[in-house]
This record gives sequence, structure tokens and C-alpha cells, in this order.
Amino acid sequence: MEFSSPAQRRLETLRSHLDSSPAPDDPTSLFLNTTASASPFFNEDSYSVVLPEKLDTGIWNVYRSAKSPTKLVSRFPDHPEIGTLHDNFVHAVETYPDNKYLGTRARPDGTIGEYTWMTYAETASARQAIGSGLLYNGINHGACVGLYFINRPEWLVVDHACAAYSFISVPLYDTLGPDAVKFVVNHATLQAIFCVPQTLNTLLSFLSEIPSIRLVVVVGGADENFPSLPPGSGVKIVSYQKLLSQGRSGLHPFSPPKPEDIATICYTSGTTGTPKGAMLSHENLISNVAGSSLSINFLSEDIYISYLPLAHIYERSNQIMGVYGGVSIGFYQGDIMKLMDDLAVLRPTVFCSVPRLYNRVYDGITSAVKSSGVTKRRLFQVAYNSKKKAILNGRSPSPLWDKLVFNKIKEKLGGRVRFMGSGASPLSPDVMDFLRVCFGCSVREGYGMTETSCVISSMDEGDNLSGHVGSPNPACEVKLVDVPEMNYTSEDQPYPRGEICVRGPIIFKGYYKDEEQTKEIMDEDGWLHTGDIGLWLPGGRLKIIDRKKNIFKLAQGEYIAPEKIENVYTKCRFVSQCFIHGDSFNSSLVAIVAVDPDVMKDWAASEGIKYENLGQLCKDPKVRKAVLTEMDIVGREAQLRGFEFAKAVTLVPEPFTLENGLLTPTFKVKRPQAKAYFAEAISKMYAEIAAWDPMPSKL
Repeated sequence: MEFSSPAQRRLETLRSHLDSSPAPDDPTSLFLNTTASASPFFNEDSYSVVLPEKLDTGIWNVYRSAKSPTKLVSRFPDHPEIGTLHDNFVHAVETYPDNKYLGTRARPDGTIGEYTWMTYAETASARQAIGSGLLYNGINHGACVGLYFINRPEWLVVDHACAAYSFISVPLYDTLGPDAVKFVVNHATLQAIFCVPQTLNTLLSFLSEIPSIRLVVVVGGADENFPSLPPGSGVKIVSYQKLLSQGRSGLHPFSPPKPEDIATICYTSGTTGTPKGAMLSHENLISNVAGSSLSINFLSEDIYISYLPLAHIYERSNQIMGVYGGVSIGFYQGDIMKLMDDLAVLRPTVFCSVPRLYNRVYDGITSAVKSSGVTKRRLFQVAYNSKKKAILNGRSPSPLWDKLVFNKIKEKLGGRVRFMGSGASPLSPDVMDFLRVCFGCSVREGYGMTETSCVISSMDEGDNLSGHVGSPNPACEVKLVDVPEMNYTSEDQPYPRGEICVRGPIIFKGYYKDEEQTKEIMDEDGWLHTGDIGLWLPGGRLKIIDRKKNIFKLAQGEYIAPEKIENVYTKCRFVSQCFIHGDSFNSSLVAIVAVDPDVMKDWAASEGIKYENLGQLCKDPKVRKAVLTEMDIVGREAQLRGFEFAKAVTLVPEPFTLENGLLTPTFKVKRPQAKAYFAEAISKMYAEIAAWDPMPSKL
């Protein structure tokens, strides 16, 4: 990472807080004078250290991890020779050749059985064959190669082949519609694409409209079942097995990339517009995982379950960390509804997930406790409170509680989980504490984005405070920038607040073929503006409190951050998902709520309400009023301001999903699509408000 002369001067000035050693050659490197503890730079109780961004202001506003305050990490400390994904895999193959690596329950005949495994050495052989097979079919180094199928061993074999032969991998969510797939294929000029029989049909439906494609490789398909293409199409369709054979018939030496070369283009679906292709270099990805490795260790004895989309940077980063540690990766069978069965068979030690699933675990356990009878419910509460108190005080809880209560709960995830990670969206502090108590393991939340190669910050080992996303990744530095239109400033009390900005070797190389949008997110000093609003808690821990991009104004000029309000309302027991709508033509907000069907049915039974189906129950005015009343209670507890309360609600029985177009693959609401989808309901709610509100909703 290059630093300008002002940054050099900044470091020279800091030498008053540092020892008398000569200034190092690397301008990102500082030498800490541990006697200067009075300096704002050094605080032994902090998870972060603070530096001044510019000399002329005297403002100390740039935070770095206390684990590496003197230098932004860009390589694994124990293995600085690893600079690319190819280097990382070679290291694993040489260190753990006989370790189980890729495991699957899926058999060739489509049935499900016990896990069968490929070792690291076997995977290395397959990746050379796949890379050689691509060369055999005329796909040259530097070409973009698409991966259009869900998690399974072949996905990682292909990805390793891309790294070994300097191809650029381009993951495609299997849930992307035909138009988005077509856009990505053409935008990235893919020459080869790996798919499965199901996604092959989608490709064939517009094959004539993706002229750059020369090779389609079908994973899990038989060559004799593929359709014959028109002569002159210039496209070959082969099975994965045939490509392996072609490659093995003439193995090519590797063509390793350089750290600065692009490793992958990750298309972020976004909530509006066409997908944007984030270019991530090998250096970006290695830096991010190397920084994270100072806080989190994946071990060669660990077993990890892979079910989060590999097209998402969160799972991709976990895989890179897993390779570095020689971890065994077991894949789910492809059906999220059968994940619990896969967990019981695999019995992983590392489990990474998203709040949506953790919330389901929480709801399932608490519901079971409530219906278990008075004695068991009291035992659970006593055990929970005792164990939670011990954890918060840094003491070891009594093993009696695990034996009596919690071991049965641990078995839900296989019984061996030692580490839980959470990312992609905020995890409720209540749920985090609940997981720590019930599963008796390290539970840590992180924060990141595709454009930062994943992790920006994560919770530190031993930090038992929940409700934040920890200290900066040692591979980056973080600052908060004032957002005056939302009343967030660095002068805010008791904590500085502002837009989270990030800089360091983890920052992406820009959006592919989109300089304009790259400039929108990156400033001239190399800071990436995330669009998220954060504050610094004591000890240099970051807390996400709002979102800048989705703000809008109501008719009377109040700024609304809908995601903040939605996060509050999802704590209401009736609410599974929530979409808040408002605009500059109306003075109040309305809500669309996808209800929790079990809670709704239990409540209706307790109230003696008769209904034929959930849809009818959702339309009942008395039910809508009851739900809105509980939402108001939750809103008051969260101290929402008056204009932030929803004044009307529409209940819907169907969840927001990828399939109905209301969610992105990272489970964020697609706001324009939701507005259009629920346009009639929104209009009716504003008409209702206008009918009974003495102050007109429309201005």
C-alpha cells in the first residue's frame, strides 16, 4: 500500500510517541513505545489504537487493531511467502496432504449417505486436471471462468484451478434470474462456465445472446444426455468428468498469478440496478484472511460445514481461512431444510451462519422451553441465568448446567461446535448471549463487505460485551466521517458517530468496467465509504447503528433510515420480516410485515379467533391492530422517535424470499421491488390513515 508524503510526515510526527529506532522502510510500519501509555495512541485496555489522519488538524480519528498497531497486515505472520490463493493451497497440500478436505453426502446416483472425502493431495491432483482441461479446450490464462451452481466439492476444485492457472473466477448465485445471469456473462466476457443440469437449462435458453462463451462444463451430468448445439455455434458442452479426463491426458505446468493479479470478480446483486462486479486481487483476499488469522484460528482438526453461498464473500473468505489451517470442509446436501440432518451426521467444530438462521435456532429453543412445562422451564431459566452470569464475569460455568440442560441443545448442531461466527447483518445482542450460554462456545460477530474482501472488523476473544462488531481487522484502518444531514458527527456524545470508512490492502481494485461507481465509493485518499453508520464504543469497538444509502425524507422533512426501524420491529414476536415505506409525499410511515406463522396461530388460538387459513387471519382488522400495538411497544422500548413509528401495517402470510424477488442473495430487502410488489397495500394503508388521522398524511 502506497502512502503519500503527508502520510510519511504523519508517521514522522508520531515518533514522539515511539522509540528512537530509525524510521523503517515500510511507511505502514510504526514502533510502539510502550512507556508512552498516556498517549491517545496507546491504551493497554483497548482493542484498538488511534492515530491522527492529518497533521494539521491534531484530530486523532483513525483506528487500527491493537493486535498490529504498527503495521497493516498483508501476509500471514507465520508464512509471509503466501501471497496468492495458489500459494495458500500449495501450502496446505504440502503441510496436510492426507487430511480430509472436501466431503459430500451426495452419491452419483442422487441418493444421500455418509460423508465421503477427498484429501488435500487428491484435490490438488483434480485441480491440475481441471486447469489443464480448460487449456485443452482453448481457454487461455487470464480468461474469466463462471461458476453457476451451489456449494459442492467441484466448486472449490474449479476455484483452485483458476488460481493455479491464472484464470479469473466469476461466481454466479444460482438464484439469479436469467436476465442477471446474461448480464454478468456478457459484462465479464466469460469464456467458460461451470454449471449443473438445472442451471444448464437456463444457459441454453439464451445461449445465442452470450457470444463470449466457448465452453460449458456440466457438473453431475452425463455427456450422452446433453443437447446437440447448432453447427457453427462455437460452443462445446462437456461433462466435468470428461474435462478431468481431457486434462489428465496432457497435464500442463501451473501458471501462478502474482499477488496484484485479479483473483475473482464478485458481482454484488445490490438492491437496485444491474449487478456490480467487485474486482478482488489475490493480495486483497490473502491480506483480509491473514489479518483475521490474528484473532481466529481454524485448526487442522476442525470440521467446517459449507452451506452459505460460495458466491458470497463471507463463505469465500471462510474457505480461504479453512485451507490455510488444513480444515475438513463438509458440504450440505443442497437443501437448506435438511441442514439439521447434515449437521447431525457431520458434527462440525466450526459453524458460521447469518442472523436469520441464528434467530430461527433461538426461536425454536425458546418455544420448546415455553411449552416444556413449569419444572423444566424453571430449570432452564436458573441454568441460563447462572451460566450467563459466570460467562459475563469471565469465570468457568458449572459443568452441572451443561449436563442437566445444555448438552441436549448442543446436539442440535452436532455436539462439537467450538466456534460460531455471524455476519452479513446485525445479530441481536439477546440472541448472541443466548448462543454463548446454550452452546458453550466462542460466538463472535463480524462486519464486512465484498468491496473490502470480507472482514472489516470482528469481535475479539475474551470480549463478552455483545451488541457490537469488534475492533478493526489488523489488515485495515477505520475512521468515521460526519453525516450532518443525519445528525451524526465525530463530536457526538458520549460516542463519536459517522459513516464508516476503510483503508488498507483489503480494499478492492474497483468495479469492473465501472469507473463512475468506483469513484462514488472511493475517495482520493484511498478511503472506501461503506454507506454504514457506526459509533466507537469504549475500547475502540465498532457498533453499526444505521445505514446512509437508504435514507429518505418524509413530507415534513424528517430523515428516515428504514433499515434501523425494520431491525427494531423484527424483535416483535409476530414479525418475521419487515419492510418500512415512506416518501416525501406523506408525513408518516407504513409497514409490510411477513408474520411468524407459528406465533400467529398460537396467539389466535389463545384469543379464540376462528380462521380458515393464515391469509385470512392476516387480513382480520383486529389482528392487524393487535400486531401494530405490539410493534408500538417494541418501538417505544427501542426509543424510536415519533415520526419513526409505523402508523399502519399490512400483514402477509408469505415470507420475503429470493424466489419472489424481494430479497437479495444476502437477505437484504430489495426496496424498489418491495415498493412495487406491495404498491396496492401501501396505497390502501395511506388511505386508511387519511380517513382517521386528523392531521392529513398527504401534504
